Amino acid sequence: MLIFIEYPKCTTCKSAKAWLDEAGIEYTDRNIKDENPTIDELREWYAKSGLPLKRFFNTSGMLYKQMSLKDKLPQMSEEEQLELLSTDGMLVKRPIIINDDTILVGFRQEEWKQKLL
Repeated sequence: MLIFIEYPKCTTCKSAKAWLDEAGIEYTDRNIKDENPTIDELREWYAKSGLPLKRFFNTSGMLYKQMSLKDKLPQMSEEEQLELLSTDGMLVKRPIIINDDTILVGFRQEEWKQKLL
C-alpha cells in the first residue's frame, strides 16, 4: 500500500493529492505534523531513494531558514542530519510517497507519472 506523507496546509501537497486521486491511485494519508517520520524511517527512505540527503530537507520552510541550516548542513554528518530531520516534520520536504520499492520526495508530476502509473 502506498503511503502519502503530507502537510495538509501545503499547496504542493494538495496538488499532489489531487493528482493521485485523479489517477485513481489508492494511498494511506499521513500528516507529517501529527506523525513525524522517525529516524529509522528516514534512514530507510534515504537509503532506498538514492537521493542526496539534502533533498529530504524542506529548504523553503521557515524553520529551515530560522535555524540557518543552509550554512550548518555541510558541516553535519549524515547521522546528525537524519537525527535533526526526525525532530520536526516541518523540516522535512513533502509530500513524500512511500511504496515497496519507490520513495518520491516533493511533487514532480512527470517523475510521479513514470514511477506510479
